[in-house]
Amino acid sequence: VLKTQNSRKPTDFDSIRIQLASPDTIRSWSHGEVTKPETINYRSFKPERDGLFCERTFGPVKDWECHCGKYKGIRYRGVVCDRCGVEVTQAKVRRERLGHIELAVPVSHIWYFKSLPSRIGALLDISMRNLERVLYYESYVVFDPKDIEGLDKMSLLTEEELMELREQGHDPVVGMGAPAVRDLLASIDIEELSAELRARVRMETSIQRKQEALKRLKVVEAFRQSENRPNWMILEVIPVIPPDLRPLVPLEGGRFATSDLNDLYRRVINRNNRLKKLISIKAPEVILRNEKRMLQEAVDALFDNGRRSRAVRGDGNRSLKSLSDLLKGKQGRFRQNLLGKRVDYSGRSVIVVGPDLKLHQCGLPKSMALELFKPFVIRKLEEKGLVQTVKSAKKLVERERPEVWDILEEIIQDHCVLLNRAPTLHRLGIQAFQP
Repeated sequence: VLKTQNSRKPTDFDSIRIQLASPDTIRSWSHGEVTKPETINYRSFKPERDGLFCERTFGPVKDWECHCGKYKGIRYRGVVCDRCGVEVTQAKVRRERLGHIELAVPVSHIWYFKSLPSRIGALLDISMRNLERVLYYESYVVFDPKDIEGLDKMSLLTEEELMELREQGHDPVVGMGAPAVRDLLASIDIEELSAELRARVRMETSIQRKQEALKRLKVVEAFRQSENRPNWMILEVIPVIPPDLRPLVPLEGGRFATSDLNDLYRRVINRNNRLKKLISIKAPEVILRNEKRMLQEAVDALFDNGRRSRAVRGDGNRSLKSLSDLLKGKQGRFRQNLLGKRVDYSGRSVIVVGPDLKLHQCGLPKSMALELFKPFVIRKLEEKGLVQTVKSAKKLVERERPEVWDILEEIIQDHCVLLNRAPTLHRLGIQAFQP
């Protein structure tokens, strides 16, 4: 959530806060629902309607042109085609418009139950193993034991144990899967739980129990201060990232290379549609339960493949890259694209011997020197009156005319280059040399 001032520029903001998105927030981001697993039509190579690349949801493939071709040109800017429903706008919106998938049943977000400490487990005071059994439809969790001896709220029952209790005439209120966990999270009063845990930390004599209470209190306090609702950790709707961030690239021979995310989204959509159909035809509970578990596993793989069970694999037995893999690590979005940027003031080349060089000198390939010192060369060309404009200077440099090399020789006399020896761990790993 960006707290911006009264400015339209996306760079003018005071603070940035990452928080959970409510189902309504996710729907408000979306430009349309994705209901079909199809990507593009393999005959016309146009995106399928309501599919993962739908132009109605994500915007047109070509600038200022709708899907059916009725409206073409910038003069129809902002018009929504009455035939195909596509807005006439720039194709670059396909890098920013999101879609969404409405889930047949809520599913858990794997980050909040599987990463340590388990946020859902800490709020509900339930072990990760037991939470997993509930979320993956293996056991029931008790909401209300109805005065049954030896049965408490939050205790777990297997199918057989529940049948046994019902045969004895008892009828405890139980639930299963992510919907049950969502209801339990929604019933939590964060302020009350925080006060209760603080009192327990003060009064507790056992060190182990005190540490457990402190661990839970840390999670509860984080929720209290951030004003996030605990039940938002259970997803009712999933955002679909823009299609140009998960492209489908045509190769030679009519084949296509696609991002792994498309396969992971396709699995979610297929299982979700199948579950909707089974619910509509009133399929037996055991079949529904299996399909719900499979939907939960498909969403887990989409968010963080390989975190819980065996990773979903694609061609060549390679595990598919999930949304988490796009963000984390050295090749992730943050470290690769947002923190370090490649600039034209550095280069790398092969090391060769130079027995005739002095200790303070180094060899520098001519083409690399020209690229590195290009701004200096252009300025010198203008100063000497060899060119009139920057554009013509650039052309001269690209053609590598003799006068360009003379100027480069001149410039290099006054400039050192910095060379490093990997791994550069301190400043002594870098030294200046005269090229």
